[in-house]
Amino acid sequence: MTSTAATSPVAVIGAGSWGTALAMHIARDGRKVYLWGHEPEQMRALAADRSNEHFLPGLSFPDSLEVIINLSELPTTCRQFLVVVPSHAFRQALQTLVNLPSTPIILAWGTKGLEKDSSLLMSDIADEELPAEIKTAVISGPSFAGEVARGMPTAITVASKDSETSAEVASWLHHHQFRAYTQEDMIGVQVGGALKNVMAIAAGISDGLGFGANARAALITRGLAEITRLGVKSGSQAETFMGLAGLGDLVLTCTDDQSRNRRVGLGLGKGGTLQEIIDEIGQEVEGVQTAAATWELSRKLDVPMPITEQVYNVLYRGLPALKAVQNLLHRDPKHE
Repeated sequence: MTSTAATSPVAVIGAGSWGTALAMHIARDGRKVYLWGHEPEQMRALAADRSNEHFLPGLSFPDSLEVIINLSELPTTCRQFLVVVPSHAFRQALQTLVNLPSTPIILAWGTKGLEKDSSLLMSDIADEELPAEIKTAVISGPSFAGEVARGMPTAITVASKDSETSAEVASWLHHHQFRAYTQEDMIGVQVGGALKNVMAIAAGISDGLGFGANARAALITRGLAEITRLGVKSGSQAETFMGLAGLGDLVLTCTDDQSRNRRVGLGLGKGGTLQEIIDEIGQEVEGVQTAAATWELSRKLDVPMPITEQVYNVLYRGLPALKAVQNLLHRDPKHE
């Protein structure tokens, strides 16, 4: 796709591994990209090094990527935003952005999760915090930050209720080795992106216990059934979960050790404590918070989610990992 970068800069809000990787990718097409994070010292290091050595070491920023220390440095001409912050920081990020002199025209996000206390999707938070005239979109799909930053082949989904908005956001991304598909089911894309992290913890637990490929395949398959049930009850389309933001992201996150959520499960299955494992990973692990929010939402909507319930019990009620798997295996037989 031919870039329209000269006239449409993008501000990426969030300078963790995923935000930095997306900023690098967008800038590779020549589009002007401004990257901002909430820690000034970190941003000064990124500006000096022209790389994010903490999260993506050895990968240099494209020339068109500019690191900004303060949001006040953002030009008023920049009115397209991509928010890539943890779910617990999403609401505050939107509240900050709507008070900028350069009010967003388009605000997309790559955040995957549910709000902790409310179990709201990020689009629900956007509806509460953003003026109606701001167009919104969500980016999701099977995509590890390191591989995107290195320019390896990747395909994702951009979902928006407005087709012109999803096409515009896709144009930021659809170049080089990266494909961006568009669709309208924002709810389904977000449910898939959030809940796959919970299922990755479950798959990691199983593998950490040494239960093998059969158990992992069963967890992925039944996990997809759980995700689909909750998604449909929340208002999404069942077929969304057969796509990149559903099955694609689920398989990736459950099977590869680049997944922080899978690594949490592996550690728990091997007998580690949650805090020790998170400290060792040293980055946000969305599935931990999402497990609690999903468990609450499943009860509210009366959707049976046995895998989610057992992950919740391990994380928050001290249930031994082995007992959690046994609880799943000993459930009464039922029609698939």
